[in-house]
Amino acid sequence: MYLLAAALILAQVSETITVTATRTETRVADTPASVVVLSKETLDAAAAPTLDDALRQVAGFTLFRRSGSRVANPTSQGVTLRGAGASGASRALVLDDGIPLNDPFGGWVYWGRVPEAALDRAEVLRGGASDLYGSSAMGGVIQFIRRKSSGIAADLSGGSEETVTASLFAGSGFGNVAIDGFTTGGYVLVRPQDRGLVDVAADSRHLTVDATLRHGSAFLRGSYYDESRANGTPLQVNDTTNRQLAAGGELSLLGGALALRACGSNQDYYQTFSAIAADRASERLTIEQRVPSDGAGGSAQWTRAFGGRQVIVAGTELRYAEGTSDELRFTPAGTFHVEAGGTQRGAALYLEDLIVLTPDVSVTAGIRTDFWHNESRGGRSTEGQVNPRLSVLWRANDALSFSASAYTAYRAPTLNELYRGFRVGNVNTLPNASLQSENLTGFELGARARNTRLTVFLTSISDTIANVTIGTDPSGITRQRQNLGRTRSAGAELDGDWRLAGGWRASAGLLFVDATVREGELTGKRVPQVPRAQATAQIAWKRAGAQLRWSAMQFDDDRNELPLRGYFVADVFASHALTSGVDATVAVENLFDTDVEVSATPVISLGQPRAWRIGLRYRR
Repeated sequence: MYLLAAALILAQVSETITVTATRTETRVADTPASVVVLSKETLDAAAAPTLDDALRQVAGFTLFRRSGSRVANPTSQGVTLRGAGASGASRALVLDDGIPLNDPFGGWVYWGRVPEAALDRAEVLRGGASDLYGSSAMGGVIQFIRRKSSGIAADLSGGSEETVTASLFAGSGFGNVAIDGFTTGGYVLVRPQDRGLVDVAADSRHLTVDATLRHGSAFLRGSYYDESRANGTPLQVNDTTNRQLAAGGELSLLGGALALRACGSNQDYYQTFSAIAADRASERLTIEQRVPSDGAGGSAQWTRAFGGRQVIVAGTELRYAEGTSDELRFTPAGTFHVEAGGTQRGAALYLEDLIVLTPDVSVTAGIRTDFWHNESRGGRSTEGQVNPRLSVLWRANDALSFSASAYTAYRAPTLNELYRGFRVGNVNTLPNASLQSENLTGFELGARARNTRLTVFLTSISDTIANVTIGTDPSGITRQRQNLGRTRSAGAELDGDWRLAGGWRASAGLLFVDATVREGELTGKRVPQVPRAQATAQIAWKRAGAQLRWSAMQFDDDRNELPLRGYFVADVFASHALTSGVDATVAVENLFDTDVEVSATPVISLGQPRAWRIGLRYRR
């Protein structure tokens, strides 16, 4: 019996598997963590052409300001989960087959860097995971698992707003090549009643090319990513070029498996900011900003099963980031040059023990120690963190299980938050070189009945980093990144996934969360960018389906003076087989053309209006 239970933990069964929850293969049903796995079938049936929009099928997933990667500034594409509070920097770690995608300078994510045709599935782990993944994983982890098999996959589509998408994967036993391209003419972000002469469509385009060589379990991947954007007015643009080299492999060591990963990247980022007149009839260039940055990291993880009742996971990680914000500021008094930046170096050790106490009860205990060193022209600082986790899973019977978890997590401020300012509309946000780390304490209770899971959670974050309003005048709003005090999030999430008779499939997710400031001068205020309720639902029949999303209202600012209304959005997708391996596809986003309020700066901007695409898809 012990051997059978251990086999379940090691996931040697043909059921849904996650590698993210415990950093080793585990059945989703046998992990105490809250995990959602989006299969290739689910991702292919999403009407949205971008990965971040496809992930909105997971309740609680959101980017800063409700924005999407098609038209939003990349610095607002940090992801948050479960009401931890959104900002430009992610409060969740995003991985591409174990390689971090979070920008080493700013923490945001370039979602176009992962070619969609190369994906096998996506895994979303909600809740603090710093005990295994460190700083970036304070709110959870999202991991894209790439296709390893040989074959060809291709997608091509075009539609409204001059949108064209193309994605290609071609693989063999020696490796693969993946290409992803996207372009859109976009739409005018500002709602019609507030538009002026300066408001133009926010367009964007990107190109991703990567090639992977494989020999056994070893791989070497080189990737190139280039994007350019117009951010909604003639003077606001930004461009990014990223180059990365990643390598990894596995080998046997001391009766277990040793997994190695290493990566290095170089990035050039360029952006302009402007001040817009009150009547939106003109704008004035205020900042021209260049941010060159470099990042590197590596990890080694050893995994071994002992006696059929225990699995040990032990590892170490190193990381490095360097970046500079080089600005030209244009003022009525003249042009000024401002430069700020620094380096971050970090190291970590972690240990996890998965123990089968009885055939029905298993325990997961983990701990991680992180150290990091910041260095800039203003000085040096060294900090450390220890983050433990303890989880218990009880299988009442084959269909019902219960779990409980307690953990701590943290997030260190990024170089971007410490040294780089930015402007959105007439809201100017300043950096703060004195920021301290955020620290989270979390508790969870879970119950799973076959394909349905309920999780109740309580998290408290001290020294929460937020964009705090420090001044308001007719020319705009000034904010600064500050440690505003302590916030608390209490809530519940419910997820289900069902295969029904007649070829029907359905899934749903609900999130209820009360996120408020509990200490500091903003005590009693709701955490900005966090709605109290969200719901998602997907229903599909054979080759057709619909994705539904609903969100309650939320506030765009720390003082709760700028509300964003709730919304309901429906997307639909269908495909039809033309010949063997070739499908015709059609997708409509925002079917009812709902106005989704994305931000208040203080002018209200809107999310994606109704849009359609038709295309061809090939799989072999």
